[in-house]
Amino acid sequence: MKRLGIHFRLIIAVFTLIGATTFMLGYMGIKISRQFIQTRFDERVSFLARYLALNAELGILIDDRLMLDRLAANLLSERDVSGVTIFDKNGNELSSRKKQVSGPFSMIEAPVFLRESQEESRAFQWETNGGKNERLIGKVRIVYSTRGIDKLLRTMAQRFIWLSAGLACLSGFIFYFISRSLVSPVTKLAQAARDVAKGDLDMRAEPGGLPEARELALAFNAMLDSLARSRTALEEANEEMMKQNALAELGKFSMMIAHEVKNPLSIIKSSLDVLKEGKGLSSDDTMVFYIEDEIRRLNRLIEDFLLFARPTQPFFRQVDVNSLVNEIVVRFDLQKPRPSVEIQTSIPSEACFAHVDPDLLTRAIGNVLKNAFEANSENSVVKVTASKDGAVWSVEIEDQGEGIDPENMNRIFEPFYTTRSKGTGLGLAYAFQVTSAHKGKITVKNNEHGGAQFRIEIPVYGEVKN
Repeated sequence: MKRLGIHFRLIIAVFTLIGATTFMLGYMGIKISRQFIQTRFDERVSFLARYLALNAELGILIDDRLMLDRLAANLLSERDVSGVTIFDKNGNELSSRKKQVSGPFSMIEAPVFLRESQEESRAFQWETNGGKNERLIGKVRIVYSTRGIDKLLRTMAQRFIWLSAGLACLSGFIFYFISRSLVSPVTKLAQAARDVAKGDLDMRAEPGGLPEARELALAFNAMLDSLARSRTALEEANEEMMKQNALAELGKFSMMIAHEVKNPLSIIKSSLDVLKEGKGLSSDDTMVFYIEDEIRRLNRLIEDFLLFARPTQPFFRQVDVNSLVNEIVVRFDLQKPRPSVEIQTSIPSEACFAHVDPDLLTRAIGNVLKNAFEANSENSVVKVTASKDGAVWSVEIEDQGEGIDPENMNRIFEPFYTTRSKGTGLGLAYAFQVTSAHKGKITVKNNEHGGAQFRIEIPVYGEVKN
């Protein structure tokens, strides 16, 4: 079954809304009218009962039943009155008249009192205020039909229903033409979307005359512009992927070069040692110092290239990561490059076991620590904080250096990216690589009081109790 379009849905919604509103208004109108008419009708019959009681006083006192019959017959001339009965004070029936009237019926009674005066105004004043010398001498009863009221209310209800239906149909007919002007921009927009789907990426929707249609068209055009930007971003991502592939090839090439350079470098180092021994030279000699320093720097560079270009497959096992960080800090503190830089730690004493490769994680955290020491100046502090939050264990390393330039924040973990003259740009990239292998993440931010804060997060899937 074909689904209804927005045009017909709007018509049905308006038809239903107006019909329901009119019906509710009609229902409340009928209810209020019924209460009003019923009240006025009851007041009229009550007035007739009081009037009969007023005129029946003398007939009850002198027991003139003929007079009472005339009064009852006179009241039966009212169209809705079906029966009139007059009683004495003991409840004996003095007069009773009836006529055939269709029901349903209601009844009302009024007392007959003995008055001081025959003036009618005094009689009504007595009924509302109560006289001291009046005595009850009888009562009158009137039975009347409510068929006329019911018929009137049914007629009103039928007319309200027909009026509601007519108003709803008229509103739906009028709204049909109004909705066409509302749906027309949407139809044009759908056609524009189909054209875009066919490959016309330069297609743009024309803004309609209505403000809402104009906003919709502008939003559609903005979406197309966003898609165009996304397409451009995708092309850039593909270019970046190609760069990464080239980088991987460069890594392979670097590994090959490192292997080729490592052996000659070892020969140079051995030859230098022989030369030092044969010529009686020491490391205090300026030239020898420079040669050994450059050999060490080249050796570290080669090791970094080899480590990054050929990462070791992680070997996971249960390790107390808090204890591991503590050992890393102690070992690093013994051989830290700047003795004046202090390490402050906040590592929980309780064990926190996680599935990690301790060797890889040690080197990754060590690279971040080394980076923090190099960023610090003399007589400064490096803070190391470990904690566990739910199923995530984290270690934060905070330095007091100059922080990281916001423009470089997104590139800090890229391979070969460095702002130092003697850096290789592989230390933080290796830490990122190791953290990703542990299904974790490494982030960096600048502190408000200066310096940078690196945070390594590792998921903790389970703990082992000793």
